[in-house]
Amino acid sequence: MSRTEPLTHQRVLAIALPIVASNATVPLLGLVDTGVIGQLGRPEAIGAVAIGAVVLTSIYWIFGFLRMGTSGLVAQSRGAGDPAEGGAHLLRALAIAGVAGACFILLQGVVFRAAFGIAPTSAVVEGLARDYLAIRIWGAPATIALYALTGWLIAVERAKSVLLLQLVQNGLNAALSVWFVLGLDLGVPGVAAATLLSEYCGLLLGLWMTRRAMAQGLTAAGLFARAKLGRLARVNSDIMIRSVLLQASFTSFVFLGARHGDVTLAANQVLLQFLSVTAYALDGFAFAAESLVGQAVGARRPGGVRKASVLTSVWGIGGAAVLALAFWLGGGAVIDLLTTSPEVRVEARRYLPWLGLAPLVGVAAWMLDGIFIGATLTRDMRLAMIWSALVFLAAVLLLPPVWGNHGLWASLMALNLSRGITMALRYPRAEAAAA
Repeated sequence: MSRTEPLTHQRVLAIALPIVASNATVPLLGLVDTGVIGQLGRPEAIGAVAIGAVVLTSIYWIFGFLRMGTSGLVAQSRGAGDPAEGGAHLLRALAIAGVAGACFILLQGVVFRAAFGIAPTSAVVEGLARDYLAIRIWGAPATIALYALTGWLIAVERAKSVLLLQLVQNGLNAALSVWFVLGLDLGVPGVAAATLLSEYCGLLLGLWMTRRAMAQGLTAAGLFARAKLGRLARVNSDIMIRSVLLQASFTSFVFLGARHGDVTLAANQVLLQFLSVTAYALDGFAFAAESLVGQAVGARRPGGVRKASVLTSVWGIGGAAVLALAFWLGGGAVIDLLTTSPEVRVEARRYLPWLGLAPLVGVAAWMLDGIFIGATLTRDMRLAMIWSALVFLAAVLLLPPVWGNHGLWASLMALNLSRGITMALRYPRAEAAAA
């Protein structure tokens, strides 16, 4: 059982490496979809798929709290030797996913009108995007439920199952996109239908993977008791507020970059891909922290919390150092691969040193996120994020007017540094949670 398994580097890597590999499949799917729809020779079709995907990703992203909240709560139940309650946490999260997905389907007209009001497009692109969205929105219950299923799998250290789930879902999506668009000539609706079918196939596979946990969850006392639903609501609402503030900070970074001109905006967008790679890579070690810290808290072992935090953070720091070195040495070559514009290449190289610092500055925030999720210190995460957002606000008001786009990048570094510091000051609460 997990309560008696030793905490080792091998155990950390067994969780982290499949998650890193799983994350790598996500951008590959986007490349396939873009490449397939690009074969139609219609720029408006590419734009429609891009706009539709962004709209749905933005909506679904809000429910990322279901993955994090489920992971922390289930890990603690596993550490406490209570698999029935772990299954009950999953069932509660799936119930939320079902209700939320149904609401999006019912309110799709309102949602789409709001989206196109914020980001207006040409009549042709909007028409194709609406065709795409009208199909994809029916996958809302499946997509949101997959957050909960993934959280449960991470909590019980079934990272290879997460990888399998991603490979099956994204592989099927890519294959169906090629067939529907290039074989059956279904165009934009074909891409949407391929994604919809793959989402429900992923859901069915995830439900099959967790079938025993759900059966055990049905036997748990007070499955939908008010106190337990209240705890779930508190944990998830704290994570949602934290995530919204974090996303708002990154979004404002993009918008503020536009003030420095189109070339600088494009350069910043290219460099943000480096941050995406960093997040995908370090997520594996942060997810390992969620599982191992959560189990130690559930088992009432403060020493286990400390050891899990140290082991996962050692690997996280090592990964950040490797990424920083890779960005310093090979960042220029990557920039050249991402853009052919001479002006954008030159501009991106001006700010590349910031990306060499980014993994080292941000690693504490990434790892402490995982530690705090495992300990379900979500209130502390929310408060730390509020303070960090205020630091970012002060930085963007003071630094860009003096240092231009360098000041904007410095503000983003200040955000992640503040997140790390504010959570580090609260770390003793993680060990106290296991006392």
